[in-house]
Amino acid sequence: MVAMGDRGRIVVPAAVRERAGLVAGSPMVLLESPDGLVLLTREQLRDRVRKDLAGLDLVNELLADRRRAAAIEDAASGDAG
Repeated sequence: MVAMGDRGRIVVPAAVRERAGLVAGSPMVLLESPDGLVLLTREQLRDRVRKDLAGLDLVNELLADRRRAAAIEDAASGDAG
C-alpha cells in the first residue's frame, strides 16, 4: 500500500523498487484504464503492448480496410458517371 503525498508524489517501497530495478530518475508510464491506474516502466509497457498485439495481422487488416474503401469509392464514382 502506498499513499499520495503533497504535490501528488507517491513513494514506491524500497522492496518494490529493487524487484523492478528502479532507481532515481527511472522513466515511468502512468496509464489510466477503466479498471484504475497502472504504473509501468517503459519496458513493462512495451512488453504489455507486444503481448496485446501478438497474433494480430495488422498489415493485412489495414490492406483489407483500404481495399474495401477503394471498392466503395470506385462504386460511387461509377454511379456518378
